[in-house]
Order: sequence, then structure tokens, then C-alpha cells
Amino acid sequence: MEVILKEHVENLGRRGEIVKVADGYARNFLLPRKLALLPTEGNKKHIERERTKFDAREAEDRRGAEAVAARMTGLIVEIARKVGETEALYGSVTNADVAAALAAKGFEIDRRKLQMPEPIKRRGEFDIPVKLHREVTITVKVSVVAEGEPEKLKS
Repeated sequence: MEVILKEHVENLGRRGEIVKVADGYARNFLLPRKLALLPTEGNKKHIERERTKFDAREAEDRRGAEAVAARMTGLIVEIARKVGETEALYGSVTNADVAAALAAKGFEIDRRKLQMPEPIKRRGEFDIPVKLHREVTITVKVSVVAEGEPEKLKS
């Protein structure tokens, strides 16, 4: 089935493109979530009229993401957790914990934009990619330290 994408869909296509997808994917996911339209003549004309607005909004979103990325360059986030004798954490550090630590530093980043493959379960420094925009990704250094250990990083 062919559909016109109303929004950018990861690993499928960009806004305004006509893509071929499985019937069930279109009927059960793309169309109910209003991510796509059926490719009728009226819908094609509507998407073409909206393209300039979409492009302007897209450029503005990218500029905003690049500005935030410039402010976040070199940022180190320190998170304190209880640590056992084997250097393993009691619990783990999740993307929600990292998002809360970023918020404490003045960066309101949605936790879903943090691309952590799995929660952090040990002490150390980790590089966490943050996808601010589909074309703008920055890496934030997260330092997991033991609770009660003197804080080395103050920024």
C-alpha cells in the first residue's frame, strides 16, 4: 500500500514522501496515528501546499536544537548512587535519572531523546547520545559516583 507521510517516521521516510508499506502497518499504525494519508489527488495537493510551512518549521526546530547542542557541549552530569562492595550499583541509572540531572543543570530534555541502550549498573563515566533533532545529536558525559564520595565535578 502506498501512503503519503504527514510526519517524519524513523527508518521509513520524511514528511511529504510517498512510500510503499505493508497494508497492516498502514492500517494499524500510520493511519490511526495520523502519521500518513492515502495518496489521493486532493491529499497530494494539500501536502504540497503545506510543504513550505513544514520546511520553515523544520528549519526553526533544527536551529533551536543546534543552539541547545552548543550550550551542552562539554557538559558532564554527575549522578550519585549507593554502591556495593563489588562496585555494582544498588539499582541502576536510567534515562529518566539522566533527564532529571540535566533538568537540574537547566536543560529540559525529554527522557525519550536520551539514547541509552540499557540502564547503567556500575560506576564510571559513560557517553550518552542525546538526539535533540533528527539531524542533531550530541553526546553527554554521565559520571556515576558512589554516594558520599566527594564530588569532583562542579559546574
